[in-house]
Amino acid sequence: MLMRTDAFREFDRLAQQVFTGTWSRPAAMPMDAYREGEEFVVAFDLPGVCPEAIELSVERNVLTVKAERRPATSGDKVEMQVAERPLGVFSRQLFLGDALDADRIDASYDAGVLTLRIPVAEKAKPRRIEVASGARAPRQINA
Repeated sequence: MLMRTDAFREFDRLAQQVFTGTWSRPAAMPMDAYREGEEFVVAFDLPGVCPEAIELSVERNVLTVKAERRPATSGDKVEMQVAERPLGVFSRQLFLGDALDADRIDASYDAGVLTLRIPVAEKAKPRRIEVASGARAPRQINA
């Protein structure tokens, strides 16, 4: 059996249990976001979450990520000794600018990290504009 005597750690554990997320009031999830070449990459920490419990949606350039971490063990014979891992629902919303192609988002989940790769939209990529040469006669306006 495991024993602990740190009162502050116990208080932190109780506070975390009270403030874990529900579907109506989800908790936030940590993330990193960066641009890598022609893609915008977002990585969310979701350790212990089954890929089937992750929900992604895009509506009007708003990307919503929801995930639920359920208890790993359950049953009549389970007697929990220490429960520090947060359970419940986690959610995050990102506002995608017009410079990103929300129709071509690629999502992968590996080692507890959900990685989204969002390509930069073609219209937002730098491009060269050709300059016409030669004299053009000005248009005449008939009045």
